Amino acid sequence: MTSHHRRALLLTGAGLMIAPSAFAAGPDPFAKSQWRKLTDAEWKKRLPPESYQVLRQDGTEQPFTSPLLNEHRRGTFDCLACGLPLFKSAWKFDSHTGWPSFWTVIKPNIRSKSDHLLALEERTEYHCAQCLGHQGHVFNDGPKPTGLRYCNDGVALRFQAT
Repeated sequence: MTSHHRRALLLTGAGLMIAPSAFAAGPDPFAKSQWRKLTDAEWKKRLPPESYQVLRQDGTEQPFTSPLLNEHRRGTFDCLACGLPLFKSAWKFDSHTGWPSFWTVIKPNIRSKSDHLLALEERTEYHCAQCLGHQGHVFNDGPKPTGLRYCNDGVALRFQAT
């Protein structure tokens, strides 16, 4: 059972079914992406099991397990599933949370949606705009200039040195 289904079941059992809002409105430059046409079985073949769990099932990796925590070279952090660049290394910072964190994104390569963890708690989940693979959550406790912390699962990224 996926984490999304567990949340829906929890909320339904409590008599409160709150559906996540749709992806951000506006023109979708990736609407015809070949990556969105892949089946679940095709994704399972393409991705390592832990990456599949995060990218396609909205899972979360264990904190402090990603080798990307210690990646400090110049380059980009790209979606592991489709290769779309999501973050520049200059935007990475140590959030002391155990996940690679960034204070901004390469626009329009990220799409966000509301994610209801509990009936009274709402947070913002974000996905790769090209393949819709789950990346992580964004919080309002990051550094200047944005004050944002894009908390990403390392198994959902690959680093490309420049």
